[in-house]
Amino acid sequence: MNRTVHFQDLGLIDYQEAWDYQEKLFAKTIALKIERRNGTTEEETQHHLLFCEHPHVYTLGKSGSEDHLLLDENGLSEHDARFYKINRGGDITYHGPGQLVAYPIFDLDHFFTDIHKYIRFLEEAVIKTLAIYGIKGDRSQGFTGVWIDPEKPTARKICAMGVKSSRWVTMHGIGFNVNSNLSYFSHIVPCGIDDKAVTSMQQELGREVDMNEVKAHLKQALAEQFEFIYA
Repeated sequence: MNRTVHFQDLGLIDYQEAWDYQEKLFAKTIALKIERRNGTTEEETQHHLLFCEHPHVYTLGKSGSEDHLLLDENGLSEHDARFYKINRGGDITYHGPGQLVAYPIFDLDHFFTDIHKYIRFLEEAVIKTLAIYGIKGDRSQGFTGVWIDPEKPTARKICAMGVKSSRWVTMHGIGFNVNSNLSYFSHIVPCGIDDKAVTSMQQELGREVDMNEVKAHLKQALAEQFEFIYA
């Protein structure tokens, strides 16, 4: 099985531009997969991992409610933010500068065909990255993503997740709060959960964190978790 992943760091990029690029890679991966099954090509499947940050944006997944966005058009404009309804699972979330976004476009036929396991593996890579900084990340029963103190009244989410899969090819992924401006979360009901807080590495450590360092750690953790190498 081909376990080579092509990595790109897109830097700070408009959400729509990154989404279009994801869709292009996603469609190409699926088309190639169909051609291989039909015997019309011997070209190897390509897996991709994109890292980026976005300008302020709120995205609403297919299972979400628009009521969970607490800003109207004027409010979005005042906060220099955009809003998109998108084709991932999950509810509403926020992306912005200081948040590390990771988009794996993997053909899970080369890994394992289990979306729940895939999400658990993404969570585990984030948990291992946090542990390097002495932060104990964990899972919260009944919810996706990575949490701090999930079973306590002080439960707070540090990493949100939402994925799409077609023919076992994935897109979308994770929003990992590194140095995020957490005030932007006050304008939504994050992931539809109204009784738990949101946090960041900066908030937990009391200092700004080197984003490039976190990227390197997460990149390595993902490779170890999914047992792949980078092209």
